[in-house]
Amino acid sequence: QVYVVESGGGLVQAGGSLRLSCAASGSVFKTNIMGWYRQGSEKERELVAEISFDDSPNYADSVKGRFTISRDNVKTTIYLQMDSLKPGDTDVYYCRYRDFRSNREYWGQGTQVTVSS
Repeated sequence: QVYVVESGGGLVQAGGSLRLSCAASGSVFKTNIMGWYRQGSEKERELVAEISFDDSPNYADSVKGRFTISRDNVKTTIYLQMDSLKPGDTDVYYCRYRDFRSNREYWGQGTQVTVSS
């Protein structure tokens, strides 16, 4: 079992910044891929950014150049630095942990990000 906990959401004005954190604990393996997804009401959950165990990142086109994903050295915590935020970034942001070998995935409860115009 892997437990995933997000933190760092909140309310910010357009053009501002927020930093999200996600910590995985329990039966965590270093060969994991962790990432951030977001979902608004009546919308499908979509990838924002993810980072692999070799530290290679992958970003949605809509956030490239504005968001930066990173992880700690023990590969159990990831961060999402969100700059130049737009009202369209308003959503609930979810963290996903996926084990590369078993393909099992675990999700956090989500954290609300609200960007006011």
